[in-house]
Amino acid sequence: MRLGPLGRCAAAMITPFTEDGALDPTGAEKLAAHLVRRGRCDALVVNGTTGESPTTSDAEKATLVRAVGNAVGGEARVIAGVGTADTRHSVELARSAQQAGADGLLVVTPYYSRPTSEAVVRHLLTVADATELPVMLYDIPARTGEGTALTLDSLRRLAEHPRIVAVKDCSFDLLKVGRALAETDLAYYAGSDELHLPLLSLGGSGVVSTAANVVGSQVRAVVDAFAAGETETAARRHGALLPLVEALTGHGPGTVAVKALFHAAGLPGGPVRPPLLPADPELTALLARTLRAAVAEG
Repeated sequence: MRLGPLGRCAAAMITPFTEDGALDPTGAEKLAAHLVRRGRCDALVVNGTTGESPTTSDAEKATLVRAVGNAVGGEARVIAGVGTADTRHSVELARSAQQAGADGLLVVTPYYSRPTSEAVVRHLLTVADATELPVMLYDIPARTGEGTALTLDSLRRLAEHPRIVAVKDCSFDLLKVGRALAETDLAYYAGSDELHLPLLSLGGSGVVSTAANVVGSQVRAVVDAFAAGETETAARRHGALLPLVEALTGHGPGTVAVKALFHAAGLPGGPVRPPLLPADPELTALLARTLRAAVAEG
């Protein structure tokens, strides 16, 4: 495994809200400590899509970064999602995250307006120029549009920037990933839980995991086994998690599933914000059964 600059096992952390839907900074501190000290995560990604970033204000985003940093600063890296479809807004969020104490930035390719590959590159370079923080690019064309997927040529160019150091990959394009790993110094992090082990086998540095919210130790165990050369153990552990991964993401956004499990377990989470809807009792029961099985097999 290539040594990564932003940890090895990062949870794509949900954002806790109070029962009336307000941001819950105290809950965020408790959850961050739980994910790091019991879930064995060495990085937390906040203000990502799993953290409901489309529905949180800029002030809430900064408050969340500060709260998580207060709880786990020095124990785990805090990576702040700052990507938007507006370059100026992304720059503002990047600077705010740095002021709030973030250790790194996650910057998604700009969505909806369908910028060209050249425009995407310029957007990402502009955000990387805005602070002194290391940048993890986020390649997820299923949500941003196929036209905004990072091309291999774009990745080569972006890798020349001194602060663009990593990619969170949800492209489902292992050919591109393999070539980027061979032709650049970018560290790759699997952003889709079902592709953790395949991407690690290509030379990836770690994972940014939704499942790590609820089975952080088990996700970390896959990564650690692979790093130690115990490939059969890594494969067994990875396979044991796949039914849970399917349950978490196969019935809607992972945020909904994670918050349902947190509610059942008494962990900070609270409701989802509209337009998301909470899990119904049937889904919650399915998630609980699958989680128990995954923990027992792990």
